[in-house]
Amino acid sequence: MADFDLIVIGSGPGGYVAAIRASQLGQKVAIVERENLGGICLNWGCIPTKALLKSGEKFESLSHLKEYGLSASGATFDFDAIIQRSRGVAATMSKGITFLMKKNKIEVIEGSAKLEKGAAAPKVVIALKAGGSRTVEAKAVMLAVGARARAIPQIGLKADGDRIWAYREALAPKTMPASIVVIGSGAIGIEFGSFYRALGAEVTVVEAVDRIMPVEDEEVSKAAQKSFEKRGIKFRTGCKVTKVSRAGKGVQIAIEAGGKAETLEAEVCISAVGITANTDGIGLEALGVNMDRGHITIDGHCATNVKGLYAIGDCAGAPWLAHKASHEGIHAAEYIAGYKTPNVVSPIAGCTYAQPQVASVGVTEQGAREAKRDVKIGRFPFRVNGKAVAAGEVDGFVKVIFDVKTGALIGAHMIGHEVTEMIQGYVTAITMEATEEDIHGIVYPHPTMSEAMHEAALDAYGRTIHL
Repeated sequence: MADFDLIVIGSGPGGYVAAIRASQLGQKVAIVERENLGGICLNWGCIPTKALLKSGEKFESLSHLKEYGLSASGATFDFDAIIQRSRGVAATMSKGITFLMKKNKIEVIEGSAKLEKGAAAPKVVIALKAGGSRTVEAKAVMLAVGARARAIPQIGLKADGDRIWAYREALAPKTMPASIVVIGSGAIGIEFGSFYRALGAEVTVVEAVDRIMPVEDEEVSKAAQKSFEKRGIKFRTGCKVTKVSRAGKGVQIAIEAGGKAETLEAEVCISAVGITANTDGIGLEALGVNMDRGHITIDGHCATNVKGLYAIGDCAGAPWLAHKASHEGIHAAEYIAGYKTPNVVSPIAGCTYAQPQVASVGVTEQGAREAKRDVKIGRFPFRVNGKAVAAGEVDGFVKVIFDVKTGALIGAHMIGHEVTEMIQGYVTAITMEATEEDIHGIVYPHPTMSEAMHEAALDAYGRTIHL
């Protein structure tokens, strides 16, 4: 007889949310965690990085006080206090998950899990953190084991805890570096570059392709680079990193671009070249679980090819985002409990919390063109939005993409102040299959920066009012 209805392995934003939803549906649930409840997101990712970014934003804003008719002098920062605040925020959130587990009567088992062949689902053998082992069985097992920073040891790109950092080291360094080379211009690399630049570090970002933030719309990518360069961040695009090595009290990064070799030097190098799923060493090979380039293959309900085994979040492939993991976790929990829920595919927004912020959902303009889709595109700049002008946040714009044949909104891209809070409006619109008529008919409150969303949609059809 099974010990539980569902065992969730991993307590990140996919795992703990799935466990809670399963408990709400009357399931007896256990969750296995080898480190801290909340996983990487709450402890070493999404949450503590936002705490750092807010500190950086506050400090950097002090240099613009004159623009608001204000003045102050002698502004400084306490780097240790900034880091400790970030760690405190992470600890608070992790404690909150502990409370939620107790509230929902979910048994938390601390230890490292490995799967073995079972009856209804694989058995879960746990090497307990307190010592010894425990084997538990369930009607279903859900893998929410996440991912870790990708290392490339053959070129020396592997965190050493001192001069070569991944995200953990960048979140809790011992001292504030004067200069940094960031390898990779995705969300992680850009966010760390933005934070350290806000505190005065010399920051250079190296990107292998010919533009930064390559998953974003090309127009947004170019605007982002221009804005970051205004803040003093340097970029080297189209560069291949050939070697990373320690050099005295710093680090050297050998790069190649256009057939020419060059060496960059800095106190610290931050590796932000992607992630590796935590799928090794947990028994997947012996069970015959289907894999695709290191990630677990799942169907429309997050089920693997092995009976009773499900996978969600980063370990199950792109996009590697916390909210995608939560969405999959809820869907899979409902499906396991017998609910006939629709397939898990939904529009997933991407957000970068730098200064300025970048947010997007759906297809890019170049993606639409490559797919030979007939589209209408609208844009609206924040420089003529009343709230943005009043707030002194005029950089950036909103861009929308509509399908000509159906009128459906199929893509939205933003850059500017707090656009990560605005993108959800377009996520909802795409999810609800909204057309241009639907969005044109929405009444947006005034004055708000969200009015730019309305104007961009109007612009796609030649109806913009304020431009």
